[in-house]
Amino acid sequence: MNEGERPQVDHRHVAEQINAATNFTMYAVFAERRGAEGERAGSPPGDVAELLAALERIEGLQTRGWYDISGFRADADLLVWWFAPTTDALQRAYRTLWEWGGGRLAPVWSNIGVHRAAEFNRGHVPAFLAGDAPKEFLCVYPFVRGRDWYLLPDAERGKLLREHGMAARDYGDVLANTVASFALGDYEWLLAFEADDLVRIVDLMRELRATEARRHVIEETPFFTGPRRPAEELLLRIAR
Repeated sequence: MNEGERPQVDHRHVAEQINAATNFTMYAVFAERRGAEGERAGSPPGDVAELLAALERIEGLQTRGWYDISGFRADADLLVWWFAPTTDALQRAYRTLWEWGGGRLAPVWSNIGVHRAAEFNRGHVPAFLAGDAPKEFLCVYPFVRGRDWYLLPDAERGKLLREHGMAARDYGDVLANTVASFALGDYEWLLAFEADDLVRIVDLMRELRATEARRHVIEETPFFTGPRRPAEELLLRIAR
C-alpha cells in the first residue's frame, strides 16, 4: 500500500450515538511472578476455558484484546483491554483474572477511563467504540496537561488541537482511542494507538512531538506496547 492509499478513518456517522452513551474502558497490566531462580511463583492457575467463560458471563463486558508486552518492558508481561457500560463490570473482570492466576500474576498498572464527547470535534470518537476492528499492535499511555492548558481561551486551545490533529493526517491507518480519566486515577487522559505495523505508531508519536500542544503536556508515561495475541496462548503460558 502506498502512502497515498492508506485508509482514512471517519466516525462522524456514528459519533452522536457514541457520545450519547456512557462507556468505560480499562487497561490492566500484569507481570508473571517468578522466584529468585526463575521458578514459577504461586499456585497453578485455574482452567483457562473456565476463566474465559467466567469473563463471558460478566454482563456488558467486552474484550478488545489480550496483548503480550513482555520484553518491551522489564516489569510487565500481559495487558488486557476491556470496556463496558459500568465500572462494576470492569472491576469484576479484573478480580476474576487476578484470582484465577493463583498468585502467578502481579498487578503492575491499571487505569479506567470513560468516553466523553470531544470538546472541539464531536466527530472524534474512540475507534474501539466506533466498531473498528482491533489492529495487531497496541500502544497505551496516560497523559496530563499543564495547569495553564485549561485556562487558555477556547479559540487558542481549539487551534492547538487542530494543529495536533493535522500532524496525524498521514496516519489514517493508525487507530486512535482517547478517553477521559479525570478523578478515576492519577491521570487526565488515557490514549491507545492501534496499528498493524508497529513502526507506524513509532513514526506517528515522533510527528506529534513537533506540535505546539506538546508544550502543555507535563506527564505521559508509562508506555505499554506489544502485539495482540489469542487469550488462550497467553493464559496457557502463565498456567504451564
